Amino acid sequence: MTPRLLIASLCGLLFGALLLVLPPGKFALALAAACVLLMMLRRPVYALALFALSASFMPFTTLELGIRITVSEALLALAWAGTLWQLFLHRIRWSWGRTEKTLLVLMAFSALPFAVGQLSIHAEGSGLVNWGRWLLNLSTVLLVPLLLADERRREQLIAMLLLGNLAMLLLSLAVFLRHRNAQDMIPLLTAMRYAHPEALQDIFTAEHARLGTPWVHPNLTGGALALFVPLALFYGVARRGWRRWLGLATAAFGAIGLLLSSSRGAILSLALVLVWLAWLRVPMTRKLIVAAIVLGAALVLFYPPLQARLATMFSASNASTEVRFDEYRSFPAAMARYPLGIGFKVDPPVPGSGLLGISNLWLNYVYKLGLPGMLLFCAVLWQWWRECRPRGKLPRIERDNAIWLGSLAGVSAALLTGLFDHYYSFTMVLIGLFWLMLGLNLQAARRLYPSPVPRRVAASMTGALP
Repeated sequence: MTPRLLIASLCGLLFGALLLVLPPGKFALALAAACVLLMMLRRPVYALALFALSASFMPFTTLELGIRITVSEALLALAWAGTLWQLFLHRIRWSWGRTEKTLLVLMAFSALPFAVGQLSIHAEGSGLVNWGRWLLNLSTVLLVPLLLADERRREQLIAMLLLGNLAMLLLSLAVFLRHRNAQDMIPLLTAMRYAHPEALQDIFTAEHARLGTPWVHPNLTGGALALFVPLALFYGVARRGWRRWLGLATAAFGAIGLLLSSSRGAILSLALVLVWLAWLRVPMTRKLIVAAIVLGAALVLFYPPLQARLATMFSASNASTEVRFDEYRSFPAAMARYPLGIGFKVDPPVPGSGLLGISNLWLNYVYKLGLPGMLLFCAVLWQWWRECRPRGKLPRIERDNAIWLGSLAGVSAALLTGLFDHYYSFTMVLIGLFWLMLGLNLQAARRLYPSPVPRRVAASMTGALP
């Protein structure tokens, strides 16, 4: 029996059974959902594109599938289901480089801290579910070479990423500018089935003068924008037509959103990346630095709450800064108590431990996976950097290098924010977007800088082995 005939037979049996037990309205919905599901299994790149759209627009909208999971992660799981089916049919092939293989080692090692945490941490929470979700989010980098093999699919995915970001920014700015109060976002996110409404109330009440977005916390908003604004900018510069306007609009509104979020880590990280690009003589970057200074000055002059925020955000007496210093002071005690990390049952700090969490990307890996886990994460980044680092000057920004440059700048900015925040370590959905961007950067770099064929391999291909 052929695969198509097998699927048709199973679908016939399933829908025949459903027609007997469901009313016509629910049966029609089930039929439509099944058609969409089958289409995504046949074309898993569609599920990945929808993940990019939903994760950048409404990242934490949830649904119930036995467990409560975000829509974004459900789409990502569907993309993997379709990918595995296509691999079974031999329609696509594994195609992973050293970076992806090193990441697989990290994913395999995480089973040890997971097991240790399950046995040693006594707290509420499903470690197995959290571990599975973390692995699922990391796996976006593995999907890129499998599903985005041609330029058309890459362009479609990037367009979905930018459309999601632009929709998120327009919605957030429209809601915030009505009363300049982030709490106006709460009813909308509640309607979108965001979990933990009490946490939404606490965060938006405490940070009411900062831009409220579907990312909930302003620092999380800043981190997400630092990841995507460079890609949007360079993509818009190098494209024509509606894609150009999509990229430039996302970059412009993203810069405004970044300032209104007042995320000092994201702002400082993007500034450092811009200075680095100017040092590399990347075209336009010096003008961008001037434009950023002008835009920032204009917003500060005409928006008093931003003036008050800027007056304290880089001060050593800032309450957030003092908390971070306390976290660093207590971190050695956390390392001593949990040498292999706390695993996935809870996020730091462990309830009842008397310790604090840590607002640092790398140290948060130590907290969750132990020192070996953090070193493996650094090994992944080292392999990525070896493949994607700049190789000489860039005389101009063009179609072939825009995605590489934008994704490189975005990933670099996200990693720099790790000095101030931990979001790109274990924050679900956001890390899925981070690893997706890193995968796009790897793919773009491999197209720009193809690895030379080793001499022995080249000789064997020509039958001239020494």
